[in-house]
Amino acid sequence: MSLNIIVLAKQVPDTRNVGKDAMKEDGTINRAALPAIFNPEDLNALEQALRLKEKHPGSKVTMLTMGLPRAAEVVREGMFRGADGGIVLTDRALGGADTLATSYSLAQAVKKIGDYDVVFCGRQAIDGDTAQVGPQIAEKLGIPQVTYAEEVIDLADGKITVKRRLESGVETVKAPLPCVVTVNGSAPDCRPRNAKRVMKFKRAVSPSERAALTPEQAALVEGRDDLEIKEWGAAFVEADPEQIGMPGSPTKVKSIENVVFTAKESLCLNGTDDAQIEELVKELIKNHTIG
Repeated sequence: MSLNIIVLAKQVPDTRNVGKDAMKEDGTINRAALPAIFNPEDLNALEQALRLKEKHPGSKVTMLTMGLPRAAEVVREGMFRGADGGIVLTDRALGGADTLATSYSLAQAVKKIGDYDVVFCGRQAIDGDTAQVGPQIAEKLGIPQVTYAEEVIDLADGKITVKRRLESGVETVKAPLPCVVTVNGSAPDCRPRNAKRVMKFKRAVSPSERAALTPEQAALVEGRDDLEIKEWGAAFVEADPEQIGMPGSPTKVKSIENVVFTAKESLCLNGTDDAQIEELVKELIKNHTIG
């Protein structure tokens, strides 16, 4: 049984490098000022997709990401590791989207792809930490969802069997296809890049990237459908303008702070004076260290 698998991936700001320019005046993230990385849990999701592809010959893995044109880097990274191709959903109208608008836009893109069996994505993105987009996409598509997935155990007879990692333990569930599966960071790490695939797909480009190529570079990818990373806009996926970007986002970010923890002044006990001991105990109770 061959499968059509979609992996949702996000290019996120590296939260280890958040500075004073991380946020714009309108409350949206200034992505141009931050280093971008592949969202970690989306890599765990990609690995589960690739394992299914290996178990079911003839299957296809398609990367889907939403963001700036530079998000094509995420699709390329997926291709280096085993994905067959991908799509960048990019449009100025999509900018500033919260989880509700993001999930609507991605659901519209999934509908446009049409023929799919499983949609994988990471449990949450490190720039928002909401864990809402995956489940919201499932609701908008009207299909079942399995969350907190750690391993896909089996897929047969139109059902997928998944092991879930919960706070209270582990459970195994079955869901009919098609379905959405969100994957935990506790799932197996994604395989590294494959050297042969890097050599094959390093010139894979989106239309925005192709426009910046030299004539010599453009000639290398001319007529190569396998090196095309598709770009779709809001109109192409038939998205309602009132449900995307800022107009479709009821959640507004008020501020972002970079919190630096510093050591407080410590108390030191010298000798065995009862008054000093009593004072120390009172201080420990006051700051909830004891009591």
